[in-house]
Amino acid sequence: MAWDFSTDPEFQAVLDWMKVFVRDEVEPLDLVFRRPEDPFDPASPAQAAMAPLKKIVKEKGLWACHLGPELGGKGFGQLKLGLMNEILGRSRFAPTVFGTQAPDTGNAEILARFGTEAQKAKYLQPLLDGEIASCYSMTEPQAGADPAEFTCKATREGDSWVIEGEKWFASHAWFAEFLIVMAITDPKVPVHEGSSMIIVEKGTPGLEIVRNVTVGPHDEIGAGVHGYLRFNRCKVPQANVLGPVGGGFMVAQSRLGGGRVHHAMRTVGMLNKAMEMMCERVVSRRTKGERLADKQMVQEKIADSYTQILQFRLHVLYAAWLLDRDKAYTRDVRREISAVKAAMPGVLKDVVYRALHLHGSLGMSNETPLMNMWQYVPEMGIVDGPTEVHKVSVAKDVLRNVAPSPGVFPTYNVPERRAAAEKKFAAFLKGSDKK
Repeated sequence: MAWDFSTDPEFQAVLDWMKVFVRDEVEPLDLVFRRPEDPFDPASPAQAAMAPLKKIVKEKGLWACHLGPELGGKGFGQLKLGLMNEILGRSRFAPTVFGTQAPDTGNAEILARFGTEAQKAKYLQPLLDGEIASCYSMTEPQAGADPAEFTCKATREGDSWVIEGEKWFASHAWFAEFLIVMAITDPKVPVHEGSSMIIVEKGTPGLEIVRNVTVGPHDEIGAGVHGYLRFNRCKVPQANVLGPVGGGFMVAQSRLGGGRVHHAMRTVGMLNKAMEMMCERVVSRRTKGERLADKQMVQEKIADSYTQILQFRLHVLYAAWLLDRDKAYTRDVRREISAVKAAMPGVLKDVVYRALHLHGSLGMSNETPLMNMWQYVPEMGIVDGPTEVHKVSVAKDVLRNVAPSPGVFPTYNVPERRAAAEKKFAAFLKGSDKK
C-alpha cells in the first residue's frame, strides 16, 4: 500500500499558473477597491476591473470548478478544489474572479440540486455567470446559528407563504437579487422536520433591511454587507419553496461540507501569506547587532508557525480526501470537517499574532495587511457554526464507541496488566527471580 502526498503534474501546472495569476493580477485589486461589498456587488466599480480577469479564468477552463460539466464547471473533487482555494485565500477578490464566491456557490448548489425547473431558469444561470448576487439567510439575532432556537416562521395563506420574524448577519442582502431564507413552517415538530428553505426576491413587500453590519471597528453606519432583516408579513408564492416543505435542515446541511473545506483552505492561503511576510521581515530587520532571523526566540516563532500551518493544511486536505472518497457527508467526514473548523481560529490567531509582533509598530499599522488578517480570527470562530459546537461534535464522535472500564480500575491499570502478563509468559519467567 503506497501513500502519496504529491499532485499530478498536469494539475500542478494549473496550480502554478493560478499562483502567478492571483499574485500579479488579482491581489492588486485588494489595494484599490476597499469597500466590503466590492468583490461581491454586481454594481460595484470593481466588477468592471474583474471582468477581463474572469474572461481569462473562463478561457483557462477554471471558472466555477466546483460545479459539474452540466452547469459549466469541471466537477472537481474536494481535494483539487481545496488546493485551488489555498491559492484563492490570498485575496478577497480571488474567489469572485474564479466564480467560487460565498454565499453564491452554496446557493447555486442548492438551486441545482433542489430547485424546480422554473426556479433554475430564473435564478441559476445568472448566478453561475456572476451577473447577480444572492443571499443565504439563516441565523437569527436571538439564536445565532442554533436552528432549535429559530422563531422566524412562514405560514400558508392561500397560495402563498407569509414570513414573519427576524434574521441576522444575512450576507449581501442589500444587493442580492434573491434571498434563500430558512423559516419554521411547522412549529409542532423538531426543527429538522419543520423548517423550510424559501426564496424571497429582492424588493418583495414586507422585506425590511433594518441595518447593515460590518466586521471590525468601522464607524460608517450601514457600511457593511451583513444584513439585519425583518420580515413583516412578507408574502411569497408557495412555489418559492426550495426542496421539500419541512426539508430545510436537510437542504442546509447539503451545502456545508464542501464549503467548510474550501473556507479552511482559503484560511491556509491567508496563513501562507502571513508566513511569507513574517519571514521577509525577520531576514530584513536588524536589532541589537544582528538580524531578527538570527535570534532564537524568533526562530522558535518561525518553526512553530511552519509546523502549525503544515499540520492544519494536511488535516484539511485529509478531510477533503475523505469527502471525495465517501461522496457523501458521512460520520467520518463530519468529524474531520468539524475538527478542522474548530482548529482554524486558533492556528490563525497564533500565526498572525507572531507576524504582527515581529513587525512591531508597522504590523499594527494600516501599512501591512496584517491587521486586516487579525480581524478574521474571531470571525473564523463564529462563521459556519461556533467553535464550541464543532468541538462537541468531534468529542461525541471520538467517544461514541469507547466502552467504560469493567471494574474499579481502568483497563490499562499496570498492576493488573502486569499480573496478566506474568501469567502469559510464566514459562519464560521460571527461575528469573533467582538471579
